[in-house]
Amino acid sequence: MSYFSLDPAIIHLNHAAVGPWPDATVAAVCSFANQNGSQGSLDYPQWLGQETSLRTLLAKLINAPSADDIALLKSTSEGLSQVAYGLDWQHGDNIVSIAQEFPSNRIVWESLKSKGVEIRLLDLDATNNPEQDLIASCDGRTRLMAVSSVQYASGRRLQLQLLGEFCRRQQILFVIDAIQSLGAIPFDVVSCQADVVVADGHKWMLGPEGVALFYCRRELRHQLKLHQFGWHMVEAMGEFDRTEWQPATTARRFECGSPNMLGIHALHASLSLILEIGIEPIASLIENNAHTIIKQIDNLGFELLTPRNRECRAGIVTFQVPDVNNQMLYHALMKEQVLCAYRSGGIRFSPHFHNTPEQIQMAFHRLVKLI
Repeated sequence: MSYFSLDPAIIHLNHAAVGPWPDATVAAVCSFANQNGSQGSLDYPQWLGQETSLRTLLAKLINAPSADDIALLKSTSEGLSQVAYGLDWQHGDNIVSIAQEFPSNRIVWESLKSKGVEIRLLDLDATNNPEQDLIASCDGRTRLMAVSSVQYASGRRLQLQLLGEFCRRQQILFVIDAIQSLGAIPFDVVSCQADVVVADGHKWMLGPEGVALFYCRRELRHQLKLHQFGWHMVEAMGEFDRTEWQPATTARRFECGSPNMLGIHALHASLSLILEIGIEPIASLIENNAHTIIKQIDNLGFELLTPRNRECRAGIVTFQVPDVNNQMLYHALMKEQVLCAYRSGGIRFSPHFHNTPEQIQMAFHRLVKLI
């Protein structure tokens, strides 16, 4: 069964950047637009129901204890900023992270240097055991560890449970950017003992930009100082004549203003499809596609930059073509309608469950012709 209406000339291997919308999502957006255009906000109570339902779907996706732990924010960056500027930092505190993190999960922590916070960045290229070296980087003044579940460029997947267990024992906050995991591989916020999980919906979750998951462990919620205020984050939301107010006891306290209803309807449709198919079958199909890509890389004599061990990778496979300007090759591939990315000096393919082995073979066929 086909869930997409992608142009057959396009080979979409770029889900680690911006994923395509499934047909169900396109239909949901069109329906919402038509409804709004024909009857305005007549059904706004139903829209709020969709918002509530999306929190439930996201909680199910990450196995959160409750939908009350889920906030709907604009982006990963906004969620990480809620943490960075919600904590009371002391001069000499330190944060442990990774040098190769996407800027969203690096710049926000580096901005705290003005408060006397030390940022300790592990170079992934200089370690064979990143989990142990991240743990070794911590000391008595480590307040927070921030990592991506899967690195955006190399595709390296971390063993989150090991890191989470250590952080919980040492009372270090564990913050995970899960944007390259959710929708692609199983994720369990309880087993990895994360305090915060953030992820935009526009990559592997196949949703739109502008809606992001922000999970915050219940015990941490009230410790984060709020810096954004508005009608949507108060406990008595909708009682506009009240002069006294307090922040919501749920994660909604982090949502200051009007929700992105169009984006909520879109992500709801995409996530409903993912959960209907099942994350385990999806992960299996993605693994098969990754294996097909690696086999092609080996057969052609290219250099694999992503870890070969399947336990250390997810849906991202990055490789380098020797004796070729890989950046120019990337641009040429895009012109040939092979959607991919240029990362870590190589070509990054990131297939989803709907991609086929035939599409992957055709992508490499076009690549070889360009060489």
